[in-house]
Amino acid sequence: MTTADSNGAAPLDVEIGALQGGSADLSQYAGQAVLIVNVASKCGLTPQYSGLERLHERYAGQGFTVLGVPCNQFMGQEPGSAEEIAEFCSATYGVTFPMTEKVEVNGDGRHPLYQRLTGFADAEGHTGDIRWNFEKFLIGRDGKVVARFSPQTEPEAAEVVTAVESALA
Repeated sequence: MTTADSNGAAPLDVEIGALQGGSADLSQYAGQAVLIVNVASKCGLTPQYSGLERLHERYAGQGFTVLGVPCNQFMGQEPGSAEEIAEFCSATYGVTFPMTEKVEVNGDGRHPLYQRLTGFADAEGHTGDIRWNFEKFLIGRDGKVVARFSPQTEPEAAEVVTAVESALA
């Protein structure tokens, strides 16, 4: 299974905007482990923000971050503006991890970040399109995808924590 796109580019070697404008500058995460998650504010899985924040806080000092990527492609469950998304995440879930601009993760308008992620298989062998909000990709310190987790997998599930700890070792 490949960990980069057909050009051999790693996921963090792509440009994407920050939620509140400017560049998210993914190169700043070089040498760190990053959990990239497509997020939404009005989804049944939205409470996963709490687990994502706890995971972020627990391992941030060891070179780990969660990176939230808002997406409105699944039943319009992320309709807000950048300001509304930021306010919701902060006020409702105390989110401190970085967030990117809202992007498309599937289809003709799929952002290059997700073009580089979707070729990696999860434990059940799923590759390709993002299935729903809160699908997770773990990027290792070497910049390559090391794990993919389904949307229903809780951020603090044993398999996620084990993968994060392994990526940080």
